[in-house]
Amino acid sequence: MKPVEQYKIFVVDDDFFYQNVFHQHLENLGYNDINLFNSGFDCLQQLNEKPDVIFLDYNMDNLTGYEVLKKIKRFNPDIYVVMVSAQEEIKPAVDALKHGAFDYIQKGEDDQLKVKQVLLKISEVRDLLDRSKPTILKKIFQFF
Repeated sequence: MKPVEQYKIFVVDDDFFYQNVFHQHLENLGYNDINLFNSGFDCLQQLNEKPDVIFLDYNMDNLTGYEVLKKIKRFNPDIYVVMVSAQEEIKPAVDALKHGAFDYIQKGEDDQLKVKQVLLKISEVRDLLDRSKPTILKKIFQFF
């Protein structure tokens, strides 16, 4: 089995039980650099740790996931933020994607599969972006 690309992952959810289940899903997938936060405020205070991926609950007390998403994107638009919610309505998903979320996962029975799929999608996007960046040699030779 191919080793997973390691990311620094933040999990932000005010539901302690779900947060720990989510953490276990990530560990089962081979990820080990995982930080857990009970609030959006705590997450925002630690953005200087440069997370690659943030799984962010939509419904939280004080700051909503939507408000936290906007602040994260202002801090660093390159962080992959995945909104996670039990909401069955489509509007929260559309709003989150419109404001920079990479994806939206609805909490349910197949969470582990959804998390695995979104992390694979992030890997594919990062690979494509890395391949499209011109190297110094390409920049030099494009003038000839």
